Amino acid sequence: MEKIRRPAVAGTFYPADPRQLAAEVDELLDGVEQFEPRMGHPKALIVPHAGYIYSGPVAAAAYDELAPARGIVKRVVLLGPVHRVAVRGLALPLCDGFETPLGRVPIDRAACAAIAHLQQVVTSEPAHAMEHSLEVQVPFLQKTLGPFTLVPLAVGSASASEVAETIDRLWGGEETLVVVSTDLSHYHPYDEARSIDGRTLARIAAYATDIDHEEACGATPLNGLLQLARAKGLSIRPLAANNSGDTAGGKGRVVGYSAFALDDGPRVTADGAGGKLLALARAAIARELGIGAMQESDRDSWLGQTAATFVTLLKDGKLRGCIGSLEAHRPLREDIAANAVAAALRDPRFPSLTKEEWPFCALEVSLLSRPKTIRFADETDLLAQVRAGEDGIILECAGKRATYLPQVWEGLPDKRQFFAELKRKAGIPAETSLGRCTVRRYRVAKWKEEALH
Repeated sequence: MEKIRRPAVAGTFYPADPRQLAAEVDELLDGVEQFEPRMGHPKALIVPHAGYIYSGPVAAAAYDELAPARGIVKRVVLLGPVHRVAVRGLALPLCDGFETPLGRVPIDRAACAAIAHLQQVVTSEPAHAMEHSLEVQVPFLQKTLGPFTLVPLAVGSASASEVAETIDRLWGGEETLVVVSTDLSHYHPYDEARSIDGRTLARIAAYATDIDHEEACGATPLNGLLQLARAKGLSIRPLAANNSGDTAGGKGRVVGYSAFALDDGPRVTADGAGGKLLALARAAIARELGIGAMQESDRDSWLGQTAATFVTLLKDGKLRGCIGSLEAHRPLREDIAANAVAAALRDPRFPSLTKEEWPFCALEVSLLSRPKTIRFADETDLLAQVRAGEDGIILECAGKRATYLPQVWEGLPDKRQFFAELKRKAGIPAETSLGRCTVRRYRVAKWKEEALH
């Protein structure tokens, strides 16, 4: 019979109701102001662990980085400090799974067995029973990754080297994500805390391994991760930082929060990505037309990331088809191929492309960022926030929806006209106030080829 660790802080640190929890996590992720498309995902994250009302926005800045990792990351090594039960070393749980209101996550027993022989690794049910530093991370992981297994380590007294050795045994490849849970300083006045935390943020960015518990409550797992990250040559990116005085608390005694992403190896460049995506799109259309093009190699791991794309065909410089995805729901390699074929053969505005036309066509591919809701007071406020030439816009109202890519601004530079035409495209009555609509925006990385003739 399975033994499950039930949620201990649901209803206090985060909502206990599944729908309310899912909505709150979605809203936090939606509020991250990061609009550029991503290629690849971090190897490790540093995240805070207070109640969502306090540290949720900072945590979301880290978890938003995992949008491309859905379907790739299958195992999460999660480390956080013990707050209630003292333990020597790094404690594994005795259970078979962690449960949250969003469902159950299985413990990776094979991974646990791979580190069980280490002197610093112990098992302790009490260390995990009421520990919030690990639990509060799980709903974010469930919403961003989909199915995965968990290796939860409640970290007590241990050296940085012992933590680093444990993580290293579980390092794996792109299927494994490492998450370290830590807050920053506790209970200083607002300005003093900002000064203390500012120095700590600089030390984290410099891979310090002697951060103390007055600077970060999760200093022990944090120091171990930073030691290993430096040895492995990971780069580190600060994502967000604030304190409880900036969110839902007073400024007399605050707790600090931060988020970092650590990347393993060079990030995919835009030039390299564009050439690959154009080649995949062209090969997919050619195969569908029966021309017999060779399958483009797709071994690059970043092509397996979940992504949303648009593919546009141009013939003699004029639109010949355009189909795409607004929401990421399948691997990039599949999305680009499917949208290329659909743009060529199934755009309802045009007849299917013929073999004779194909040599005279050029392709443009666009990789979309995750769409984010624009929150606005009125139409004037909305238009002020929108960046003409940069923002792709999704307009929704009463079940009707349409989008314009950022490229459309070239022909519709006036913002009011842009939205008027987008209403028309969606079938939304012209007199409908934009205040009644949901407006989301995204950015694209785009690449274009020239016609072959």
